[in-house]
Parts: sequence; C-alpha cells; structure tokens
Amino acid sequence: MNGNFDLDAGSAIVPQLCQLLRDRIVRTDLLPGEVISASEIAKAYGVSRQPVREAFIKLAEAGLVQISPQRGTMITRIAESAVMEARFVREAIEADVVRLVAEHCDAAMARELQNQISAQQRLPEDDNEAFVRLDELFHRTLAEMAGKPYAWRVVEDVKAQMDRVRYLSVRKDHIRVLIEQHARIADTIMQNDVAGAEAAIRAHLREILKTMPEIAKARPDLFVPARQSRAG
Repeated sequence: MNGNFDLDAGSAIVPQLCQLLRDRIVRTDLLPGEVISASEIAKAYGVSRQPVREAFIKLAEAGLVQISPQRGTMITRIAESAVMEARFVREAIEADVVRLVAEHCDAAMARELQNQISAQQRLPEDDNEAFVRLDELFHRTLAEMAGKPYAWRVVEDVKAQMDRVRYLSVRKDHIRVLIEQHARIADTIMQNDVAGAEAAIRAHLREILKTMPEIAKARPDLFVPARQSRAG
C-alpha cells in the first residue's frame, strides 16, 4: 500500500488520516471487502500505529470500515439502507438551507453562484475529479450563504455512504444532468423563489434514487445484499 499523500506534521494527524482514508474508500481505491492493516498504513504514511487505529475507529463510526479482533479492519460494503437514511437527513438540512439563501440572496451571492455554475459548465466532460470538487464547493457555499456552516459539517458527517454511490455514478452524461440541476437551484435562489429553490434541491438530492439501483445491479460486489441491507 503506497502513500500518495503527504501528511502535515504541524497539524493533527488523526483527522488527516481520516480524510485520506475516507477519500480512498469513497473513490473505491480501497475496495469493499478489502482488509486494511494499521501497520501497513502507518508505514506508508510515516506515522505510528496509534493514530491509524484512532482513524479506523472514526471511520467505523461513519460505517466505512468494520473492526474485528479476529479478522482485522475491513472496508464495508455499501448498504442501500444507510445511503437512503443519509439522503433523508441531507435533504432535510439542505432544503432549509436553500430556503434561507433564497430569502436573502443579494447581488454578491448571485455573482458567486453564477461564477460557480459557469466553472462547472466549463469543465472538460471527462474531468470527474474536478466535478466532484466543484459539486462539494457548491453545496458547502449554500450552507455558508445561509449562515449555517455547522449544518454543512453535519451533512459531511452523515453523507459518507452517499459519497461512495455518488463517485460511482459520476460519468459524462450524468455530470451534465447534475450541472443542469445546480443551475436550476441557483436560478431559483437568484429569483428569490423560496418554494422553487426548495423543490429544486429536493429533486437534485433524490437523483440518487434513480442512479443507485443501476449501480448496485452493475457492481453487486460493492453492495450489501438487499435483504441484509434492509435487515441492518
């Protein structure tokens, strides 16, 4: 396991390891069912095993790994039930966020939204990584415009399973759909259309209801079997 990320020795190591490993899990660099070793990760990133173990615990709390004294630490498969619960929580939060932004959108906010949508529309069609970054920025910016940065931190905590599905669903034709949805959200906000903005964000966050069954069918090895997912 080769390290491809330089940890900042001047900052807390555990949060950096959590983010690093979370990103690798979301991008399926670390595959569901794969067993990961604290000692190997510690060696790869030049740290002791203790912060790696602490990072594993936090990732287990997010449902991304399962820690077993007998079998070690394994990357969990995606549970559709967990994705649906995360989507429910995220939609509840972001629906209120966009209502607040739409009520108070001013010229400076409108310019920022326009700039972000333009940046998304200029993306090369095959630059999936850049789209994911801009998508994250768009949603975080909405929370900041609403004066609710903590709401975004809550969303970040619950959406790890959603992010795994989102990354698998990012492809050329789907990116265009998502950018169009972002533009619709921005347009309704700039028009101070509170009801329209709420409807637009809800439709956007329900896109996963369409894409997840397709992905689960195409990559069943990455998912918990449906019966087990419902039982969990």
